[in-house]
Amino acid sequence: MRITTKSRFAVTAMIDIALREQSGPVPLGEIALRHHISLSYLEQLFSKLRQQGLVESTRGPGGGYSLGRSAQTISMADIILAVDRASATQEHIRTGENGSQDLAGTLTNDLWSVLDIKMTEHMHAIKLSSLVSDQLLKGVSVESRKTKRGVFSKPVQTPVRTTAPNSVFAWGSSLLSQN
Repeated sequence: MRITTKSRFAVTAMIDIALREQSGPVPLGEIALRHHISLSYLEQLFSKLRQQGLVESTRGPGGGYSLGRSAQTISMADIILAVDRASATQEHIRTGENGSQDLAGTLTNDLWSVLDIKMTEHMHAIKLSSLVSDQLLKGVSVESRKTKRGVFSKPVQTPVRTTAPNSVFAWGSSLLSQN
């Protein structure tokens, strides 16, 4: 299992969503701004995360992404495999130009296979909820934002009450009544 930039960004974005889970769906634009990641790059990652059921999307005003499953059930390996499946399953045996296996790859093939299995097991043991807890213990602040869900009602306008006359005639009457 390889840890690529793609998988690092995906894990970062998933932690961000899990931190803000109580506030409702998190727009990708906000994640892009907070972590300095290209919005189009995040869209590609989240397409793969959504296909694997790790996130759910909500459309419209107040929309964004939320966790597709509980943070206790999502492992780091789930996230990495979702966005970088080709790299994660890549073989560690080197092949020469003529198609034969390189001697160095053959001698260490068992070592790389065992290390890959151990790393994958370790990544499955790391849950998203523990990564979120670690961030909260480090003092990461999660700003609260207003949730924008559903249809908005028009703001209620209260009429302005004034004691001033509303026409020239009312003003004239008020002048006559003061005398």
